[in-house]
Amino acid sequence: MRYAVGFSSDEVILLTIMEEMAEPPFMVIVVRKIMGDSRSLNKEHPLAKTCLRQLRCPIRAESWRLTDFLRLRKKFKSHTSRVTKIMAGRAKKSTKKFEKNHLKEAIDRRKEFGKIKQRQQIKTKRKARNASDYAKASDEDDKHQPPKSNGRATSKGDPMKDMSVDDFFQGGFQLPELKKGAKQLTKVKDIPSHIGKRKRALEGAKDNDGSGSEGSESAEENLVESDSEPGSEGEDTLDTHKGDLNALAEKDPEFYKYLKENDAELLEFAEDADLAEVDELSEAEEAPKKKRKKRKDMEQDVEGDVDETEVTLAVVQKWKTAMMGQYSLRAMREVVLAFRAAAHVNEEDGKEYKYSISDPEVYHQLLVIALNYVPHVLNHHLPVKESASGKVRLTTDSKKYRTLTPLLKSHGASVHHLLENLSDAPTLKLTLSCILPILPYLLSFKKLLKSLVKAIVGIWSDPSSAEATRVNAFLCIRRLAVISDPSLREAVLKTTYQGLVKGSRNTTIHTLPGINLMKNSAAELWGLDPNIGYTTGFTYIRQLAIHLRGSITQPTKDSYKAIYNWQYTHSLDFWSRVLSTHCSTSINPGLKKPTDSPLHPLIYPLVQITLGALRLIPTPTYFPLRFHLTRSLLRLSRSTNTYIPLAPSLIEVLSSPEMKKPPKASTLKPLDFNTSIRAPKSYIHTRIYQDGVGDEASELLAEFFGVWCKNIAFPELVIPPTVLLKRWLKEVSSPPARGQKASSSAQSSKNGRRGGNRNHKVNSSITLVIQKLDENAQWIEERRRKVDFAPSDRAGVESFLRDVDWGETPLGAFVVGMRKQKEERERVLEEGRRAEEGRRETEKKEGRGDEDDEDGMVEDEMSDDEVQDEEDGDESG
Repeated sequence: MRYAVGFSSDEVILLTIMEEMAEPPFMVIVVRKIMGDSRSLNKEHPLAKTCLRQLRCPIRAESWRLTDFLRLRKKFKSHTSRVTKIMAGRAKKSTKKFEKNHLKEAIDRRKEFGKIKQRQQIKTKRKARNASDYAKASDEDDKHQPPKSNGRATSKGDPMKDMSVDDFFQGGFQLPELKKGAKQLTKVKDIPSHIGKRKRALEGAKDNDGSGSEGSESAEENLVESDSEPGSEGEDTLDTHKGDLNALAEKDPEFYKYLKENDAELLEFAEDADLAEVDELSEAEEAPKKKRKKRKDMEQDVEGDVDETEVTLAVVQKWKTAMMGQYSLRAMREVVLAFRAAAHVNEEDGKEYKYSISDPEVYHQLLVIALNYVPHVLNHHLPVKESASGKVRLTTDSKKYRTLTPLLKSHGASVHHLLENLSDAPTLKLTLSCILPILPYLLSFKKLLKSLVKAIVGIWSDPSSAEATRVNAFLCIRRLAVISDPSLREAVLKTTYQGLVKGSRNTTIHTLPGINLMKNSAAELWGLDPNIGYTTGFTYIRQLAIHLRGSITQPTKDSYKAIYNWQYTHSLDFWSRVLSTHCSTSINPGLKKPTDSPLHPLIYPLVQITLGALRLIPTPTYFPLRFHLTRSLLRLSRSTNTYIPLAPSLIEVLSSPEMKKPPKASTLKPLDFNTSIRAPKSYIHTRIYQDGVGDEASELLAEFFGVWCKNIAFPELVIPPTVLLKRWLKEVSSPPARGQKASSSAQSSKNGRRGGNRNHKVNSSITLVIQKLDENAQWIEERRRKVDFAPSDRAGVESFLRDVDWGETPLGAFVVGMRKQKEERERVLEEGRRAEEGRRETEKKEGRGDEDDEDGMVEDEMSDDEVQDEEDGDESG
């Protein structure tokens, strides 16, 4: 029904009948008018009479109410259906065609036009409002300005006012003679008081009455010199800026204080700010009477050295003595200026510095003094108070801090530039260790701090950096994350994660310890502020999910490379370390349970992403990557007491054809699963690879069930995996069929009979795991019979065997023994690797190891190909 919305059923019946007599829009109004507020039918209305006539109802004296129509609904139902069909067919064919093909476009076009019209109206209103505000401001300025002189007075005061261009060129570019009043007017109105060159030029033009070429040349020369000086226009802008800031400080001191505390860079213009106020501050420092004379002599010595541009050891020693004994700010200023020149030494950047350093010993001593003693002097004049939680408090509204602000910014910029250009490990370590005490003074310079953090993170994530240098870099990052505000702390966390991902691109036996150091140290930062840690963690875990979804929903030939690379693997492992560290009750005693941590909601999405990446390509080539991700989930499950179903993925590895068929013999070296995420093609279907996969699978199965070896439901937990493992053992351990050769595996498969994998080492390791699972299940059942609580008692279930160490269980003792054996095996392999590298280096030096090196690099060349494939995957990701 066309008008069913907003009307009762009786009104619909009435409308349907009346639409035969008039147009529908008019009838909507008529029906409402006929019904009225009393919802009764007025029998005197002409249309009502027509309606009643159509209904074939007699017109009575009393009013007709809608309830009377209820009795007639059944009678006119067929009539209503007929009218409805007539109404539905009234639309023209062109109208229906338009509604079907063009109506939506027309509506969208009208909406778009409405938006444009609305924007134009807003723009017009904004222009009108701005014009009104400008008019009001102009009226206020006119009230405060002095009355302007008339045109005649101006003409007399300025002889060039009424001069035409032709007259000026015919006069030979001569400057007109200025009268006394005119000169005074020009001096006051047109020439700033701080510019002296133009004033002298005008005075010279007056003194030289000869208005010939000499006067014009001297005036032009003075103008060029004045324009070329850096203090002409730049100082004018800087003075204007300082004047505006002073006016702001007087007019709105609270806002000025807020800018000073939160973003002092807005109040400072350049690194080369004027540091003359430091001298005044030094002179204002009070000292005992006996030491004043000594200090005065020392300051005179320092001032005498200021004029010398070449820094010598004697000058550096005087600065050091003044800073150590007297905490001289003047000496510190000179050291900062010299340190800035030292940081930019041998650079052709076009800048001129006050000092120059040519002696390497002077350079070294200057760096040591600037890095060690500048924080010492700053702490004396501006002491930093630190709370028990690590927060720092520094008075930023004092005159001393405002005076030292350019000095602090200059020193911070010099340190940042030095970090970006240093390559010597001891100097880097010294610089990073000396950054820690000056970080509280740089909190107001957020832009400078962000650049400094990027430089420090670059050193921390550089694989070529020494371990001690990396540790010092991380101490700086952590210190800044502790003392900074939330916005800067978030920037520190993001920069750290980006550096971690960048530094983990290439993973080898040499870079793996450094990558683990980065992951373990960076994981600590996310617990400093759990709220910001959750925000950044959610953002980056979501990015990992987006990459995985794109690889699944839009598969291409190389789409998997965006997931199966070292950067993605290390990212998942890093987030598992973060959640394992900060959602664990054993590591964080303040947590009563893992769910109390703000980071706990990130466990579920991380587990889903890791399981999805783990099963993306279930081929034997990527079994090493599966083992890496399984270990990450095991760590997370063990620390947070979260059950993650990992047994199916490990049994899937054992059920693959790679582990069921007999392997082929090979002389390759064992594959290092710690530094591999894919197996080279030469390892597939070989015995050495099958042994390695079997060892990893049995170890991870034991580790997984070892996490739940004390759980009261352990016997029920191991039933399905035990059945599957026994079935797999029976399948791979069956002897070849009678009458067939043991080596004819292909013929056995063809006849429907299999001879197993004939790998006693793998089969025996899985058999041992099954035995330990059965022993642990029986051990749990014996202790479970002695409990006096029902399964519904949650507290009793959680307290089951709480006081028993997991290493005392049969499965736990087996896992502990496996770990010790693995550590011993890795230690022996590491010693052998180092001995082999030493032997190769010796043979290379002696020139006798060329052929041996070529034979021994077969595996390394494979690793290089692997790294190249992974780099291609990184680029596609």
